[in-house]
Amino acid sequence: MEITLNVNHNIHKVLVESDEMLLDTLRKLGYKSVKKGCDTTTCGICSVSIDDELIPSCSYLSYRAEGKKILTVEGLKEDARKIGEALTAEGVEQCGYCSPSLVVAIHTMLKQYEDPSDEEIKHYLVGNLCRCSGYEGHNRAIKHYMEVRHDGSK
Repeated sequence: MEITLNVNHNIHKVLVESDEMLLDTLRKLGYKSVKKGCDTTTCGICSVSIDDELIPSCSYLSYRAEGKKILTVEGLKEDARKIGEALTAEGVEQCGYCSPSLVVAIHTMLKQYEDPSDEEIKHYLVGNLCRCSGYEGHNRAIKHYMEVRHDGSK
């Protein structure tokens, strides 16, 4: 079937199978930041934002995304750079495999919560596994990014 996807404000007409997952379609379209991890929705490495909700693309049928706004890290540009700098400053970027989905998760979280609590931050981090570092650095990086974002510096 042919569907039309809006990915990072770019419109794509693409042929998909009825059982094709969005992860596979996005990679086919060249969005390589969307990684394959577990295929069971437990690692979060494939997470994308769909209409400002964090969604594991490995279990989301491509045709369901038609008419919705899909956001990957490639569409974040300046925000991705700033979030990445905050993560790097806290030493949590190690292998980088989880970084694209983590950046999308942080961006999506901050669309939903202006000033998220520690519990709300933990909620968003639960779905994004990082095997290289502990999550305290992630928490510090998110809080630092929120400070920089609010005062407009950097």
